[in-house]
Amino acid sequence: MDHKLSVLVQVDLDGAYVRLAVTGCLTEANQHVLYPLVRRARTLIPPVTVSVDLTAAGHVEQIAVDLLRWAVDHDAAPDGSGRVELLVPGVLPAHRHAAPSVVRRLETSGWGG
Repeated sequence: MDHKLSVLVQVDLDGAYVRLAVTGCLTEANQHVLYPLVRRARTLIPPVTVSVDLTAAGHVEQIAVDLLRWAVDHDAAPDGSGRVELLVPGVLPAHRHAAPSVVRRLETSGWGG
């Protein structure tokens, strides 16, 4: 299964915020690559607010969100660095190709009863 992550960094010209627009798949296995971008964004224009926007991601695992929040909460951020907000959809999107194919295989395999 392809779990690519794409991040677009948008910087407000007035220096009020930096937005990290995440698309693709945020999983337990790849969430660690997002945090260094958050950390770097916090130091661009202190004190900037950094928004990590996951609302356009096609697949988001809860554990990935939890690990990212933990990293942000436990960061020894430099003085003057801004706050970080995570924008998460109300219902986390599942990978479109994972569940239907697995369910279909189980239904046609003769398992169950």
